[in-house]
Amino acid sequence: MQPHKSRHLKVQRGFTLLEVLIALLVLSIGLLGLAALQTVGLRSNQMAVMRTQATHMAYDITDRIRANLSGTYVTDANNNVTNVLQDYVMDACPPDNTTPEMALTDLTEWCNDLSSLPGGQGEITQTISVDNIATYTVTVYWDEARTGADGKACGADVETDLRCIQFPLTIQKPIPNA
Repeated sequence: MQPHKSRHLKVQRGFTLLEVLIALLVLSIGLLGLAALQTVGLRSNQMAVMRTQATHMAYDITDRIRANLSGTYVTDANNNVTNVLQDYVMDACPPDNTTPEMALTDLTEWCNDLSSLPGGQGEITQTISVDNIATYTVTVYWDEARTGADGKACGADVETDLRCIQFPLTIQKPIPNA
């Protein structure tokens, strides 16, 4: 007598098509998550690069101001030089790059550097106290979100405001021709 075939359990072999489709769906969702993570990482890295450049540019001009105490480094919001001493008499000839003309060169180079940032702008303000102590405030602006923003509220609203970084610098100013 033959054993009855219905009594034997069939052993399952391989995957069903439904299991394969579910595995592909889970894998594709995971890969989409990794792609989104990569995009966020690249955007964050680019923003960090812009912040590093802005910090470097602000430090650069503050170092130039410290190195050239006889110059006056003041710009307006459009990067136009508003005050550079023109009548300062040099004590030595040839000049040692501390003349007021050097301030104009420094500001020109700084403004050119700012153009490497998206929407890059700079501003330097100066106040001089009665005891001849100058306080400079160096501000670097850039469009971090690349939205075409032009506001000066330093990123309060990224759609309309530029991101900014500010550095104060306080130094004892020499009195020209004294």
